[in-house]
Amino acid sequence: MIIKIKVKTNSGKQEIFKLSDDEYKINLKNHPEDNKANVELIKLLKKYFNKNAKIIKGLKSKNKVIELK
Repeated sequence: MIIKIKVKTNSGKQEIFKLSDDEYKINLKNHPEDNKANVELIKLLKKYFNKNAKIIKGLKSKNKVIELK
């Protein structure tokens, strides 16, 4: 399954908002420095969807494409 995500880093808490079937907006606590936000995102998605997540596009962008297996 492929989903599109818009990430907001340095937020007060972790939140997931479903915009459509394959689009989400996610707020993360960590800063984007040293890949911390991406690591937090993968852990959050794994917990939320109960599937493994992999960033396939947008590693250094706030707009990402994620593959869930």
